Amino acid sequence: MITIWHNPRCSKSRQTLALIETAGAEVSVRRYLDNPPTMAELEAAATALGLRPIEMMRKGEARFKELGLSKDSEDAVLLQAMAENPILIERPIVFKGGKAVIGRPPEAVNALLAG
Repeated sequence: MITIWHNPRCSKSRQTLALIETAGAEVSVRRYLDNPPTMAELEAAATALGLRPIEMMRKGEARFKELGLSKDSEDAVLLQAMAENPILIERPIVFKGGKAVIGRPPEAVNALLAG
C-alpha cells in the first residue's frame, strides 16, 4: 500500500498521484491540509525520507518567513511549525513500507513503485 500526503491544488501532487494510479498501485490519499500529520508522523516522515525537517519544508511560503524560521532553526521547532502549519510541508510526500520520497519531480515516486 502506498500513502500520499496530497494537496489537490498542487500540480506536482496531482502528477505524482496520477503516476501511482497509472502504475496500478493501491493508494491511500491523505489530504494533509485537511488532516494534518502529528509531530510523531512528521518525525517518522523525516526518518523515512532520510532528511532533516528543513529539507521537507516549503521555505518559500510566506508563513515560513512570518514564523521567523530559517535553515538554522532547531529540528524540533521546524517539526512543530509543520504540525501547526501544514502548508509548510513540501508536497507530495509518498510512503511505502518504511521508505518515503518527495514527489518533486513526480518521477521520484518510481523508486517506491519499483521496490
